[in-house]
Amino acid sequence: MSTLEEREPLFSSKNIKLLTNPLGDNNPITIQVLGICSALAVTVKLAPAVVMAISVMVVLAVSNVIVSLFRQMVPPRIRIIFQLVVIAMMVILVDQVLKAYAFEVSKQLSVFVGLIITNCIIMGRLEAFALANKPWPSFLDGIGNAAGYGLILIIVAFFRELFGSGTIYGFPIMEKLGVYNTGYENNGFMILPPMALITVGIIIWVQRSRNKDLIENN
Repeated sequence: MSTLEEREPLFSSKNIKLLTNPLGDNNPITIQVLGICSALAVTVKLAPAVVMAISVMVVLAVSNVIVSLFRQMVPPRIRIIFQLVVIAMMVILVDQVLKAYAFEVSKQLSVFVGLIITNCIIMGRLEAFALANKPWPSFLDGIGNAAGYGLILIIVAFFRELFGSGTIYGFPIMEKLGVYNTGYENNGFMILPPMALITVGIIIWVQRSRNKDLIENN
């Protein structure tokens, strides 16, 4: 078989699934129950949630590619150390870029950017996928899982900021709609960490109620 015949299309159906599956029935937060801590911590406002989602996407996609490239060169006994070094390097770069170009958001995220190093989604994808696959599928897997993670963060942050602060991305939407004239008041409970967990729980319930197979498989 020739090299051209063996070469898989960049966006084959198999590769497309690497991007789309984590958005739905294999979501890292709602199905695999990973990365819950940051979902609770950075979703009070939409802006830091979006920045965190992008940061995780950069770290995971690039780390997946690097680990995939070196997968046959790194001895198995030091693979965890190697993976941690790669993740830490990427997190430091992302943190420095945020401090240079988005300092206010960086302050809102506080230590949680650094804690991307301990995000179990990243280490899980390096172990489960990047170590056994080529760079391109590993890159798509990183983008897909980070997008699935970011989607949940953005949904949770949207509702928490809307009902907790009356704003969307800082825009006073409740005030513009005149909702306060009807006697409505912002729900302070929405900006507390327990409400983030409740919101994630509601998303999980909705997702599994729509797909009964998820209950049987998990």
